[in-house]
Amino acid sequence: MSSTIDHDPAGAATGGAETFPALERGLLAAPDPARLEPAARATHRPRVLLLYGSLRERSYSRFLTEEAARLLGLMGAEARIFDPRGLPVAQSVSPDHPKVQELRELSLWSEAQVWCSPEMHGAITGVMKNQIDWIPLEIGAMRPTQGRVLAVMQVSGGSQSFNAVNTLRLLGRWMRMFTIPNQSSVAKAYEQFDEAGRMLPSSYYDRLVDVMEELVRFTWLLRDRAEYLVDRYSERRQALASVATDRL
Repeated sequence: MSSTIDHDPAGAATGGAETFPALERGLLAAPDPARLEPAARATHRPRVLLLYGSLRERSYSRFLTEEAARLLGLMGAEARIFDPRGLPVAQSVSPDHPKVQELRELSLWSEAQVWCSPEMHGAITGVMKNQIDWIPLEIGAMRPTQGRVLAVMQVSGGSQSFNAVNTLRLLGRWMRMFTIPNQSSVAKAYEQFDEAGRMLPSSYYDRLVDVMEELVRFTWLLRDRAEYLVDRYSERRQALASVATDRL
């Protein structure tokens, strides 16, 4: 015979008061639905940074990224594409390198990002990973990716695959980003663009539009709420410990 124990909102279990010896009770913030409604809403255009993972002259990941940026502009967002050419291998130079600084400043500027990689050997390219590796989880008190919205895309030379977008989702989670449910995976990418690099009408193009619509909507929804949504007990505890150490 099994039994259940009901817990009330104050944390008292049936049969006696429950204790939490590992918990700093004063730092525990009970969920507050009222804080999900921002006191003021941002009115500027959503700011979106787009990264792509190829240095080829005729780069289909760049073509797809440029098409995404055009759609974002049409939908009222401000889109900026980072050019990965000239970005050194991660940790091979000082972070004050101009290309590294450009990338980090764009990440701080952004409220949402789009990551687009070719699939190579069943994974993302080194060019794509190198850009992400140059963006740290934090720079002093600033967090270049935390709380930002993310859309992931990939292009393939053969049949449709989802290896690259799955890897990008994993990285986005690690970078503490809100990755939207929809995604774009373009198979046989060499058939999907004209000579000028513009995407041809297809179900792949329709999906790209879907993804950009969803990205803009999620950015509007989350950008004024992100600070509360990513406020963490562990970080509040760490900050308190740092203050105590500074006073010693």
